[in-house]
Amino acid sequence: LRHLNPDTAPTLAALPTAQIGFNYLGRTPAAAAGQADEPQDWAPLGSGGGGADTPIPVMHALEAMGIVHDLPEGPRLTLSLAWPERVLDEAAVRELVDGWAAMLTGIATHTSAAVSGGHTPSDFPLIALGQGHVEELEAATPGLAEVLPVTPLQEGLLFHALFDESDTDVYVEQMILGLEGPLDVQALRASWQRLLDRHAPLRAGFRQLDGLGDPVQVIVEHADMPWQEEDLSRLAEDAAWAESDRLGIAARAQRFDLAAPPLLRILLVKLAPDRYRMMMTLHHILLDGWSLPILMQELWTAYEAGGSTAGLPEITPYRNYLEWLGRQDKEAAREAWRQELAGADEPTLVAPVERDAAAVVTEEVTGAASAELSEALDDLTRAHGVTLNTVVQAAWALVVGKLTGRRDVVFGAAVAGRPLDVPGMESMLGFFINTVPVRVEFDPAHTVAEMLSELQSRQSALMDYQYLGLSEVQRLAGPGATFDTLMAFENFPAGAHEQSPGADEGQADGPSGLRVVEAGGRESTNYPLGLVAGPVGGLTMRLSYRPDVFDAAEAQELMRWLLRVLEGMAADPQGRVGRLGV
Repeated sequence: LRHLNPDTAPTLAALPTAQIGFNYLGRTPAAAAGQADEPQDWAPLGSGGGGADTPIPVMHALEAMGIVHDLPEGPRLTLSLAWPERVLDEAAVRELVDGWAAMLTGIATHTSAAVSGGHTPSDFPLIALGQGHVEELEAATPGLAEVLPVTPLQEGLLFHALFDESDTDVYVEQMILGLEGPLDVQALRASWQRLLDRHAPLRAGFRQLDGLGDPVQVIVEHADMPWQEEDLSRLAEDAAWAESDRLGIAARAQRFDLAAPPLLRILLVKLAPDRYRMMMTLHHILLDGWSLPILMQELWTAYEAGGSTAGLPEITPYRNYLEWLGRQDKEAAREAWRQELAGADEPTLVAPVERDAAAVVTEEVTGAASAELSEALDDLTRAHGVTLNTVVQAAWALVVGKLTGRRDVVFGAAVAGRPLDVPGMESMLGFFINTVPVRVEFDPAHTVAEMLSELQSRQSALMDYQYLGLSEVQRLAGPGATFDTLMAFENFPAGAHEQSPGADEGQADGPSGLRVVEAGGRESTNYPLGLVAGPVGGLTMRLSYRPDVFDAAEAQELMRWLLRVLEGMAADPQGRVGRLGV
């Protein structure tokens, strides 16, 4: 490189001449015992072969060499130093080689100790950590395996959870499955543990470090699945059900320490012989709604295998998504959101709730499109090339507009956040969703079809930028990006099992002869109004509301408004928006 390569020679020639040279001569078999004087095929100079006493010219003021001999009793490292006469005296050189040997001995002794070792910042390349941060995390997190960044929405959930740790954490959720049949409790428990072992996101905790702007998620090598069993079979049916509800509510009310994984726990309640309720309580910061059916499918596959995940396909690491997220063009996303929200100057608020109002567990009402309306909505989407999500968003915008007296409204939308260009995203477990603003400007003189086309066009233009965090979007856009209603369109099966044809109503086939007789859950948000819509089995909707802002009658009336708007849109797509009756 210094003498023969024309690209590097000038640069290296300009550098100072090295004073110390180092050469590791490799590892070589030593002569067998009793054969030391027999000729060998080859031996490095100074290794005990014929060249040991041959003078060797040195190129540096000090030449350091090392070689490993494989002896019958084990490998031996030999160190040697060579130097020109009159440059150094032998006593000084011997002190150097003795110090070199002592240092290597110390390193070897240290690394062989059980308490030695540890991580460095280079072990966690997705986060800009200092060694002090790494050591702080190691001390606080036994079994630390990985440190990863958080997604924008995870950062928001962490802020809400830590803002007032004495209050209710509305982002603690609970999924409930009722099971009938000969349940193998030990196989079920083993299956949950194997899933925890299999998926790193389930072993995540979350921390905010001093001197580090963004929080991090820490993955531990191993965690035990928290497991609680309760036998209520001695009680009467109604009493057992009521007590199981009380236990479930108490489990959900118990806050998680977000720095101490795992952030989920299982409660299995036996109501009667061969009748159970399984309740999974978890913090929403771990998993999105898309992940839950994947998790349940894997659970029952493992259960049918006796508590083993050996037959499941190889997972795609969650870090692949976080690496993708870190590569995105944030400035392009910022500019797209600036343009989308330009001119939106005022918040869209349906309720006078202070930003830091105390958390309240929400309640909900439900609604569903009739078979006739579902068919008409299908015709509407096909005829005008729009999605059902766009239709529901437009209808929701009109309801929000009626509540606020505005024709330019902004509400939040939960988006899946699973990029198609990351392989394995469709079956990956983790937290990918984000909340982004949806702006709808409607003119009463425009047709429904025109409104839908414009809304879908605007949303399509933003799809590549839905990863930007809501707090950043709101800082860029100002008060016009502020809202207090949320909508989610869940285009995935919500249950653990789809109901099989011919099954009794309210029941579905489960694994190994079990029947799923109940599929429900408990969840809340910090928004005064939140709409969740889904197309499975026809359009169904859930409207969650804060009971300190709206009462049940008002919530039911809002659901009726929404259904009337959808009926009007489907009945006359060429009709004027102003005639929809909201």
